[in-house]
Amino acid sequence: MHLAQGVDEAVGRRIVEVPSMPGVDEDMRNWSFYMILEHNTIVNQSITASMRQLARGESLHDEARIDLKHDVLPSLNPGPEQVALFDQSIKDHLTTVKTLPTLRGTSTSPHPLFGEFDAHFWHCLFAFHLKLHLHQTKMVLQKK
Repeated sequence: MHLAQGVDEAVGRRIVEVPSMPGVDEDMRNWSFYMILEHNTIVNQSITASMRQLARGESLHDEARIDLKHDVLPSLNPGPEQVALFDQSIKDHLTTVKTLPTLRGTSTSPHPLFGEFDAHFWHCLFAFHLKLHLHQTKMVLQKK
């Protein structure tokens, strides 16, 4: 959210190609600041749903069941509304964590790359995923 301060709409919509980097697939290297936020919001909501459903002993459904090659891609020209949506996805996650009785030792669900995750691991992935895209975001915003 700190990076979003002072980003005008033109800069936020500007698509920037970043070099190959860990955690940023080839089809994610040509994104704008708003596209990165939209992607992170989609992933945040899915991780939160997975964590919540596993912690409650539910089978995964709705937002927790997404295709990582298609469902997490941003729209072609998202705008400044993505800042508030991203912020809300973080607040929703933190609020959800406080309502759950336990995160460790729940049933698990598969992550497509890293194996089986219980609710705790999904919670840890939330921050890990944001950190992966933080480097990308900084590069996009520094481009002149």
